[in-house]
Amino acid sequence: MSRFGIFGLLIFVVLLGSGSAHAEKRVALVIGNSAYKNVPRLANPVNDAGLIGSMLRKVGFDIVDVRQDLSAAETRKTLREFGTKSRDADVAVIYYAGHGMEVDGTNYLIPTDALLEADTDVYDEAFPLDRVLVSIEPAKQLRLVILDACRDNPFAKTMKRTVASRAIGRGLAKVEPTSPNTMVAFAAKAGSTASDGDSRNSPFAVALSDHLPKPGLDLRKAFGFVRDDVLKSTSYKQEPYVYGSLGGDDVSLVPVKPVAAPGPQANPQDSVRRDYELALQAGDREAWQAFLQAYPDGFYANLARVQLRKATAEEERAAATEKARLAEQEKARLATENARKAELEKATAAAKAAEEARIAAEKQKLIEQARAEAAEQQRKAAEAAAAKALAEKQAAEKAQAAEKAKADLVTRQTAERSTVEQAAPQPSAPQPAAEPQKVAALAVPPTSTLSEAELAKSVQLELRRVGCLASAADGDWNAAAQRSLTQFNKYAGTKFDVKLASVDALDALKAKQGRVCPLVCDRGFRADGNSCVKITCRAGYRVNEDNECEKVQDKKPVATRDDAKPRDDERKKVESAPSKPQATGQMFCNSAGCRPVRQGCRLESGSSNRTAGLLSGGGTGVIEICN
Repeated sequence: MSRFGIFGLLIFVVLLGSGSAHAEKRVALVIGNSAYKNVPRLANPVNDAGLIGSMLRKVGFDIVDVRQDLSAAETRKTLREFGTKSRDADVAVIYYAGHGMEVDGTNYLIPTDALLEADTDVYDEAFPLDRVLVSIEPAKQLRLVILDACRDNPFAKTMKRTVASRAIGRGLAKVEPTSPNTMVAFAAKAGSTASDGDSRNSPFAVALSDHLPKPGLDLRKAFGFVRDDVLKSTSYKQEPYVYGSLGGDDVSLVPVKPVAAPGPQANPQDSVRRDYELALQAGDREAWQAFLQAYPDGFYANLARVQLRKATAEEERAAATEKARLAEQEKARLATENARKAELEKATAAAKAAEEARIAAEKQKLIEQARAEAAEQQRKAAEAAAAKALAEKQAAEKAQAAEKAKADLVTRQTAERSTVEQAAPQPSAPQPAAEPQKVAALAVPPTSTLSEAELAKSVQLELRRVGCLASAADGDWNAAAQRSLTQFNKYAGTKFDVKLASVDALDALKAKQGRVCPLVCDRGFRADGNSCVKITCRAGYRVNEDNECEKVQDKKPVATRDDAKPRDDERKKVESAPSKPQATGQMFCNSAGCRPVRQGCRLESGSSNRTAGLLSGGGTGVIEICN
């Protein structure tokens, strides 16, 4: 497949995807037989088929197959093909305009090549209405056959009767469809004929095109309006009639379009931009020519022309390069073959001209490339500006909607307060004691159709929804409810009186779409969405005061000052106690007398500056040294 074919397919897919999708599939077959071969031509059926086919296309039918002047073989093939198309359809419609006739209570549609010399020929040359109903039987919701075939039939006048008792009626015979949700509409009541009228289309076809396309109009009402119009336009000579039945719900040929919710509006240039980017990816001349054929005017068309010139310049450069290469090869060949001077000069000139053309094409390609790059930058800047403008417009619309909602809320609150003031009893004469009562009456919050308990419960429910109240909503405006409203005031920036539940607070709470108060969890738990989950630490870790996992450390006991004090007192008491003499084998003597040297002490020679004593029996000064 060529690039052009691929691009065309991509454009078709994009355009198909951008169209509005229908909730149901609707198919239609429209047949108009005018050029009969064995009887005079009918004037209007082809025109009527064109009118009805155009109407069905305009109202969005998925398939509208319009056929004209069908022979018997063509009719058989058309009905078979349409039966296949209606298998997955929700609504199937067949409109037939042309000759029809009734034989023994059975209605037949007559093709253009029918030759009905005898009454039995109708069984071979024409198609019974039941065959038409079989073609639309697979449709799921609605099966509709419209027969504009109640004309004065010329075949009946010349037809031979093989059985005298066989009835060949005037017009068509009434029918009773056996399939549910099936309707058969006649241009004229059973046993009567229809008029072609004096204009291009029959009165019946004109009335159909006026009333069937009305969105949401029930078919029974629509055909009632068709009947009224036809009766009026034919001076009450022709009365259309409908056979079959539908259910209790309204069944319309054209559904009502759903009202789009207010929101960001789609940019009408989006589809053009997408196609432009598809062509930009292809990048060749065929793609840009296809784009310009689809979008000949506008901003993107101008950009596409720049890109087309760039692609054309690239092709010309490639052609010139190839031509220069061939000319150079020819020159080299002639030189190696010792060709005549004239031929060699001619080849040299051709090579030179080709090289100059290549250089010129290269320059032109660079120029067009620079223009294309500038155009692409211009496109991106324009798209950015358009996106910014759209965002600003949407922000302005959102702000305007918010202001309107705020103004409506203020208006409603003002009206409620005015109602309270009007309902408050007014004193008959000015009295000093009545003034405080009046002030108290004005301080009463706006009234509501709810009782105090119901209002309190409603406010509590809304506080729970926005995450400000953890307890149950029991209608008791207690301390917990007051604290929760305080929390709401804090995080929502409001200043409602927390001592009571008010209508204003209820309205403000309902205006909040999600959580307002943050989720607070106990120690050892963390917030996960709108619930608290327990924190689990891995082995060797524990949850600290900050609700974080920290490693467990083994700490040695450290004595405090209070623990050390008893030990210090005990040590001092021991040191202050008088030393008891211990026998060591030596004696220490001083002016107070002699005693044994204490355990852990020794005697050394010392001066008079140190604590000393005289050793018994000697005159040498000694001292007692203790560790």
